[in-house]
Amino acid sequence: MRAVPPGSAIGVLGGGQLGRMLALAAIPMGYRVHVLDPSPECAARPVAERCVTAAFESAEGAADLARGVDLVTIEIEKIGAEALSAATRHAPLRPSAEVLLMVQDRARQKTWLQAAGFPVGPFRIAANAGELAAALESLAGPCLVKAARGGYDGRGQVEAVTAESDRAWSELRAVAVTVELKLSLDAELSVLVARRPGGQVAVYPPALNHHEDGILAWSVLPAPLPESVLREARELGVAIAAALRVEGLLAIELFLVDGRLLVNELAPRPHNSFHATLDNGATSQFEQAIRAICDLPLGEVVPARPAAIHNLLGEIWSGPAEPDFAAALEVQRVRLHLYGKGEPRPGRKMGHLAATGATPNQALTRVVEAHRRLRR
Repeated sequence: MRAVPPGSAIGVLGGGQLGRMLALAAIPMGYRVHVLDPSPECAARPVAERCVTAAFESAEGAADLARGVDLVTIEIEKIGAEALSAATRHAPLRPSAEVLLMVQDRARQKTWLQAAGFPVGPFRIAANAGELAAALESLAGPCLVKAARGGYDGRGQVEAVTAESDRAWSELRAVAVTVELKLSLDAELSVLVARRPGGQVAVYPPALNHHEDGILAWSVLPAPLPESVLREARELGVAIAAALRVEGLLAIELFLVDGRLLVNELAPRPHNSFHATLDNGATSQFEQAIRAICDLPLGEVVPARPAAIHNLLGEIWSGPAEPDFAAALEVQRVRLHLYGKGEPRPGRKMGHLAATGATPNQALTRVVEAHRRLRR
């Protein structure tokens, strides 16, 4: 396997904040970055050498991107199958189309995880309202009903019990859904694995995550959890990445339930919960992604210091005054990361605050306080 050397061009399918941060990591390493995104004003546009404005389903757009680069990667899973195929005809695609097509369908992903022997919570798959009613009855408790395709940050899912099957099916308007028993969680965590085509693997310490309304609110790295839990999370991450033969990054979202880890979802790209790697002294997940897809030696993953992040959603801009970033930055060791997006809509991730500390709890306390000061 030959490395893709600095000086080469990397194409990114997706030009959101993850594409922007991938470009910001790749450029100092000597790479040129092209992106494809439906929006001509995407977050990555100011830092990319070239932007292709096309839908994520556009085979023509993907081919246009891939013809001008040495390697193609992604920053978002929802790329159409024909677009993935078109890109692959012109340049290596890392992660592969096979990985992406499996991961972007929740029903296929859950079925694969279960068949491969990885621990998942009780679930069913339904393709119509009748099957949904039967699934809800079988699971016998409140469930999260999720559209098999599309939806993220709490979108594309509803909570339902058996008597609400018609409502849930009508609301989601999906071709298929996963029906997952709602679990009482001890904690939510994630682990990030980097894997080169040549086989080298590096796994980051797990992050502890907190969601509000289905959207990540804050995350702290490393997770202040028992070492036995952290070790099992790392082992699960490495095993799943190896089974999928991922080339690049794989984030694994996990639930801790009664002391047992269950796999929630997979993401073969940089992940919101590892933005703290930009500040904690380890190799950032974005630089690591570039190293991994280009088959370069992987960087250090052990943090020099604990760090935490707090997402900045569009709601922060909805008041009579702009967010008070100066007040937030008065908190010791807090940094501001904005993504260069336009309209701050509710639920839209506009940036994040990051803080470091002597302990994970100190880092988290600082970033939560900084976020509180934005609206004082």
